[in-house]
Amino acid sequence: MNLCVGLCTPPVGTCLFLGCGIAETTVTKVMRHILPLFAAMVITLLICIFVPEISMWLPDKLGFVK
Repeated sequence: MNLCVGLCTPPVGTCLFLGCGIAETTVTKVMRHILPLFAAMVITLLICIFVPEISMWLPDKLGFVK
C-alpha cells in the first residue's frame, strides 16, 4: 500500500508521470483531480498501520498467523 502511494506522488511518481505522458497533460492538472483519491489511499494506509487487526484478519482466519 505504501508503494502505491509512492508511485502516485512526485518526485518518484512513475505511474503519475507515465499517465501524464500518455494523456499529454501536465502533472499539476492531474494532481488536482487525484487529491481525493490520494487522501483516501493515505487514510487507508494509516488505518492499516495503526490498527493491524484489520489487515491481519484474513490471514489469521486461514491459519497463516501463529
